[in-house]
Amino acid sequence: MAVSTVNPNSKADAPAILSRPDHSISRNQIDESTLKVLYRLHRNGYLAYLVGGSVRDLLLGRTPKDFDIGTNATPQQVKKLFRNCFLVGRRFRLAHVRFGRDQVIEVATFRRHPHPDEFPEDPAEHNFYVQNQFGTPREDAFRRDFTINALYYNIADFSIVDHVGGLKDLEKRQLRVIGDPQIRFAEDPVRMLRALEFSARLDFTLDEETLEAMTKQAPLLAGAAPARVREKIVQFFRLGVAADVLQRAHSLELLQPMMGGYQPGETTFKLLALLNQYFKKTGRVDEGLILAALFIDHFWHKCPVEASRPISEVLQSAGHLLIPYCNYFHLSHGIRHQAKELLVGCYRFARGLGHRGQKRFLHNPETLNSLEMFRLWIEASEGDPALVEIWEKTLHTRHEPADQPASQPVRRTHRRPRKRRASKPG
Repeated sequence: MAVSTVNPNSKADAPAILSRPDHSISRNQIDESTLKVLYRLHRNGYLAYLVGGSVRDLLLGRTPKDFDIGTNATPQQVKKLFRNCFLVGRRFRLAHVRFGRDQVIEVATFRRHPHPDEFPEDPAEHNFYVQNQFGTPREDAFRRDFTINALYYNIADFSIVDHVGGLKDLEKRQLRVIGDPQIRFAEDPVRMLRALEFSARLDFTLDEETLEAMTKQAPLLAGAAPARVREKIVQFFRLGVAADVLQRAHSLELLQPMMGGYQPGETTFKLLALLNQYFKKTGRVDEGLILAALFIDHFWHKCPVEASRPISEVLQSAGHLLIPYCNYFHLSHGIRHQAKELLVGCYRFARGLGHRGQKRFLHNPETLNSLEMFRLWIEASEGDPALVEIWEKTLHTRHEPADQPASQPVRRTHRRPRKRRASKPG
């Protein structure tokens, strides 16, 4: 499908509007605090729209993780309406309306792209100027990334407002960039990762122009801030889509530029899928486990069990293997150390029982995590599960048997205090 090239400033293109009987969104699905903010803005004469992913998720029958509000009221005007409002952001001013200790409703003023003749003379001020030009809902819609994220729910009449064709794309289950995909990806290369994320989360297809733009603009990801890419990778695991997203990124040749030249191994994507299931079961995402899973195939090539290398050499090899990736993403020494210990633990499990240092290893608190890593790798590589069972039994009986006689208490002997020698008279 052709990407929309509609001019947001043109009045000839009216938005598509779904009245209340024509869509499935009910106010009962919207958080009570969010409704309070919407109604107060509306009663005071301002436009008040539910915006972004919450509208998309409600139309898809999903539960939104949060609700964001768009309005034509400026941040200062919003602050005057709510005593519990705080303005945040130095470059991009937002209003945060707080309810209780934990809940924050984000209220953003509609914005627009400035005209070329409006920019300040000083280029250093351009970014701030771009971020804070207030506009109409239509202009705001064209600033967003994907059509399905640019739908508005109007609290005034409970209608859905669509300026960019997002409703049709929802019906087709298609992800489409607003504007020219090559330009939008050049503006922010991380948008390519967002496209893969939404495609995986929602089970949507990517339109042809978006896919073509990704392959052409893939090298730009090498210039993206490593901290942002690292944050996205961890987020993929929180959302349960890491294996799908990274495998799709690899097929589109995005993986190497986005991860500092990283190459996946034979079992990487299957292992990442199993790891995501483990994270879902435990309710936490462990970056050390992620790092170990990304490099375990490379680790086996450097340290094959058949070579029977000393553990000191295995530790050194594991550390050297992880250093380039950790330096690229500025990972802490603690995360690298944890991943190294997990890899070396897997090596100990793979070579079997009866080796030097086994007793100390079995009593190490990290050994159970290493066994979980080893179990996942065995499953991903279709190895012998009996190896895992043997070590599970060994770890279960690692403490002293119950019939072993208790050790005798140590008898303490007290020394008689030494007598202080009298000082000689001067």
